[in-house]
Amino acid sequence: MKAMLVKENEKLEWCEVDDPIISDDEALVEVYAVGVNRADILQRQGKYPSPAGCPPWMGLEISGVIKELGKVACEKSDLKVGDRVCALLGGGGYAQYVAVKYDMMIKLPDNLSFEHAAAIPEAFATSYLNLFIEAHLEEGDTVYISAGASGLSTAMIPLAKTFGATVVTSIIDESKREHVRSLGADIIVNTQEDSLPEKFKELEENGTPVKIAVDCLSGKTLGECMPYMARGGYWVVISTLAGIETNILLRPLLTKGLHLVGSMLRNRTPEMKAQILSELSQKVFPKIARGEMVPFVCKTLPIEQALSGHKLLEDGKSVGKVVLTVK
Repeated sequence: MKAMLVKENEKLEWCEVDDPIISDDEALVEVYAVGVNRADILQRQGKYPSPAGCPPWMGLEISGVIKELGKVACEKSDLKVGDRVCALLGGGGYAQYVAVKYDMMIKLPDNLSFEHAAAIPEAFATSYLNLFIEAHLEEGDTVYISAGASGLSTAMIPLAKTFGATVVTSIIDESKREHVRSLGADIIVNTQEDSLPEKFKELEENGTPVKIAVDCLSGKTLGECMPYMARGGYWVVISTLAGIETNILLRPLLTKGLHLVGSMLRNRTPEMKAQILSELSQKVFPKIARGEMVPFVCKTLPIEQALSGHKLLEDGKSVGKVVLTVK
C-alpha cells in the first residue's frame, strides 16, 4: 500500500510501505478520506511523533470501509466487513489502509459522506470530552469557544448549540464572521477590534455569565477573562496557540469556586477514548443522522496534495475542516 511519509525539509511523499497486519481485536479499514489536524502539521515538523505502536506517518481520523475483521473484533462488536465507518487513530491515517481497534470505530449513518465523516472523530471526540466530561455542559449554559473558524470549533459550536447552550466565540478575520454565525454562534467577538474580557464582563453584568470556556488560544486573555465567569465555571485549556503564560487573579478563583483544567485527547487511555466514541455514537450520531448537525468541511483535496491542505491551516485560510481524499 501507499502512505504519506515526511522527507527532508518537511516534504511529503506518497510512498510504498508494508501493508498493516491486524490483531484479533482490530479491523483492516480501506481509507477513503482523512481529516487534517494541526497535530499533523506539528508531526510533519518533527515536533509531535506518533505514539508508540502506531505507524510513523500522520493522520488521526479517517473514514472508510472495513475489509477484514479479527476474531475478537467480530465477537465484541456489531461491525461487519463492508460497513462504512469513521475511526479515531493514534496515527497512521495518511495511508490507503489502517489497522484499527474495534472500539475506535463508529458505523456511519447512510446520509453521511466519507468526506464529512472524516471530519468527525478527532474534532467531535475532543469537543465531547471537553464540553461534557471536563466541563459538565448543561442546557442553558453560556459557553465560550475560542477561534470560531478553526476546524475544532466548527464541530464544537454546533455540538454545544444542539445541546442547548448559548455560544460565544472569537475571530480575528471579519470575513469569517458569517461562516461562524452559520454554525450557530450567538455572540462573535472580533478580538482585533473588540475586547474579549469586556464582553465577559458585560455578560456577567447582564446575568448571563460564561459558565464554560474551551480554549485553544490561552495566553494573556485567559487571566483577563476568568474573573467574570459564572460561579463554579470551568476554563478548559486544550492548547496554547496565543501564549503559554497568563496572570490569574486568585481571589475570584477562590470565591467563585472556578476550575482551571488542562485537557488533551491524545494522552487519554484507550479505554477513555473508547468511552468517548461510544457516547458519541449513542448521543451525537443520532442527531447527525437526523440532519441536526453536519460536520463543516471547507476544502477537500486529494491525498497527494496534503501539503497544500496543511498550508491552509498554517496560513489561517480555512474555515472548518480540511479533508484529504484517498479512495
